[in-house]
Amino acid sequence: MNADAMASPLPSQQATERARILVVGDAMLDRYWFGNVDRISPEAPVPVVRITRTEERLGGAANVARNVTALGAQAGLLAVIGADEAGSQLTTLIAGAGIKPHVHTDRKISTTVKLRVVGLRQQMLRIDFEQQPDEEVLLAHLDQFSALLPEYDVVVLSDYGKGGLSHIQQIIERARQASKPVLVDPKGDDYARYAGATLVTPNRTELREVVGRWKSEGDLEERAQQLRQNLKLGALLVTRSEEGMTLFTADGAWSVPTQAREVYDVSGAGDTVIAVLAVMLGAGGSLREAVTIANRAGGLVVGKLGTSTVTYEELLGGSA
Repeated sequence: MNADAMASPLPSQQATERARILVVGDAMLDRYWFGNVDRISPEAPVPVVRITRTEERLGGAANVARNVTALGAQAGLLAVIGADEAGSQLTTLIAGAGIKPHVHTDRKISTTVKLRVVGLRQQMLRIDFEQQPDEEVLLAHLDQFSALLPEYDVVVLSDYGKGGLSHIQQIIERARQASKPVLVDPKGDDYARYAGATLVTPNRTELREVVGRWKSEGDLEERAQQLRQNLKLGALLVTRSEEGMTLFTADGAWSVPTQAREVYDVSGAGDTVIAVLAVMLGAGGSLREAVTIANRAGGLVVGKLGTSTVTYEELLGGSA
């Protein structure tokens, strides 16, 4: 069953500002090197980028939290970073975004950094630096999570496969025991880790890794519903690029069409979608209303360069 084209109303700005979202997961630093390209290297058949500007942004779970505060809501970030220059810069950016930090430092690792080289307004290269956190640090992280739960309305688990959510099953269990909705942005093909979550939000490619290729809409619904039931998920939301989004619940499948916008950069779009879902639910919206508004937000953010955010005012001015 498809959603109609009517825009879901936004919760009031006051309700949005009261929403308290705890983001847990893999925080990272996104570095951008912008430059000009006017020749090919004589050393190899690759372009030479003359760097003219650099920029640093919050990435991963930190970008989810940044998207929460950009909407005017309250965000806390529980994550593990390294005791290094990138970690220090990440801490500064977290504070600047108005995010409440619950950050553990592991001196044995380097902070995860994604370095992107952009020339002619196109991403030409990405270099990743990453290490998994120490087990003892993650156990302390789990204890703090339990202590923080009463302070928040909704929990978002941002899984980038960097090791920050090694205890994700215990995290989900503790959140559900505290009657907190748990939204998961998944990674990899082991979705058993997310059993019991309120909502899991794979994109089309990620879902195919888990359930295989589907031949029709009916086949997709059968596979998605089987996965949802096997893992005892409240709902499964599949983001489908030009095909919009489809929500699978015990009531069946429900779709919203894609936003007709020019796609400039999809990096970080999933962070925006799950952040908006969490804020809308925290502000008292229904799941279908939250999905429609998150779809609108996804259409806005892919028109921006790099990991970006949307504001309440932009959503208010958009249409579904």
